[in-house]
Amino acid sequence: MKPGNHTLSASEFLLLGLCEQQEQQPLVFGIFLSMYLLTVLGNTVIILAIVSDPHLHTPMYFFLANFSLTDLCLASTTVPRMLVNIQAHRNTITYAGCLSQIYFFLWFIGLDVFLLAVMAYDRLVAICHPLRYTLVMTPRYCTGLLVMSLTLTQSYSLTHTSLLTQLMRPENQSSEFLLLGLPIQPEQQGMFFTLFLGMYLTTVLGNLLIILLIRLDSRLHTPMYFFLSHLAFSDISLSSVTVPKMLMNMQTQQQSIPYMGCISQVYFFIFFGCLDNFLLTVMAYDRYVAICHPLHYTTTMREELCIILVAGSWFFSCIQALLHTLLVDQLSFCAGTVIPHFFCDLAAVLKSSCSDTSFNELLILTEGALVLILPLSGILGSYIHMAGIVLKVPSFKRISKALSTCGSHLFVVCLYYGTIAGVYFFSSSGNSKDKDIIASVMYMVVTPMLNPCIYSLRNKDMKHALQKIFRVKDPLWYG
Repeated sequence: MKPGNHTLSASEFLLLGLCEQQEQQPLVFGIFLSMYLLTVLGNTVIILAIVSDPHLHTPMYFFLANFSLTDLCLASTTVPRMLVNIQAHRNTITYAGCLSQIYFFLWFIGLDVFLLAVMAYDRLVAICHPLRYTLVMTPRYCTGLLVMSLTLTQSYSLTHTSLLTQLMRPENQSSEFLLLGLPIQPEQQGMFFTLFLGMYLTTVLGNLLIILLIRLDSRLHTPMYFFLSHLAFSDISLSSVTVPKMLMNMQTQQQSIPYMGCISQVYFFIFFGCLDNFLLTVMAYDRYVAICHPLHYTTTMREELCIILVAGSWFFSCIQALLHTLLVDQLSFCAGTVIPHFFCDLAAVLKSSCSDTSFNELLILTEGALVLILPLSGILGSYIHMAGIVLKVPSFKRISKALSTCGSHLFVVCLYYGTIAGVYFFSSSGNSKDKDIIASVMYMVVTPMLNPCIYSLRNKDMKHALQKIFRVKDPLWYG
């Protein structure tokens, strides 16, 4: 196709469908509706049977349940839309809908492939190494294989979808943006570069240490530390989305970022920000059960429930990030677009667009607010209930234990949600840009750096695990 033939981007596409003969449409509709319903019912029955029967709580059926869920989602990505088109005799699909379909199709088809490979490995260990099967295929190892499959397939899907967003865009669309960076003087660049580099390295090393300790010490294989390891990974990723690019810009004095890089930053910033949000809520629920229902803790916080809570957090964070990223991709940006921030923050990107962003802003204030308010309400409600339980029979030892267990978590919750609310819901236009940037630094750089100290390094179990790793056992070392 010649360059002059695609100067405008399509807002919707035409799907040719399966059959152009109108008289065959009802037959095709009935066949595929029946097949889809069988797919949904069959895979749902498998999932419910595995979840409800303790005898099926084995690695093989754990992977089978996830495989059934993936098949269910894969069919739901395309078939319902096809059925609607057949019934309504309207074969168009919006640009955002097409990209969403591509993203989820690639994700779930890739996940099917990975899960089949994992299930084959499970059978290999069961048949070739039966005596070591329970030692190799531990629940934590199975969870790791599943998380790895989800992460790799999501990255694969996001890469191809992001590359597709570069096609069929207007020629006058901005190919790169200018990031103004932090509101600091040029002579202060060196000092702030060193400061943020030190904070970033502290964040990465501190959170990696948490993950390593939890992995190596069997006494830390509990729900609380399982959630904490995911929060530590999320904090590393959240900081890594923006800080390395900011440091590179400060060092090279080059403030530009390509459109592709900006869109990727928006996606991963929302993804890991939402993941932090959901994990903080899950951790609050874990503490609520531990304090208010201690006798039922082990039966409530089962390993299956913990896996479901974490997997749900990852899944809904992905959906939230994808929704806002696709809507941002629909906007137009004039040449020489300037973003008054040190990274492609969603609010700053919307303000820099040449298009009408009223729908995006409305979505942030409604759906985005619910994603923050509902988990925050759950966290505060759980703490209010915990306070009521503790104060029913007040004692210094009981109150002190409750504060040591929950005080740090509540402090981080206030810091995290307070800065986000200040940036996205209470910031005013005009002279609040510097305050917004400072607030962003707080929850993207400072909070992930403090989390290792707040959650773990002051914890007795974590200190013991640290001493256990670095303890020198060979007396020759003392010579």
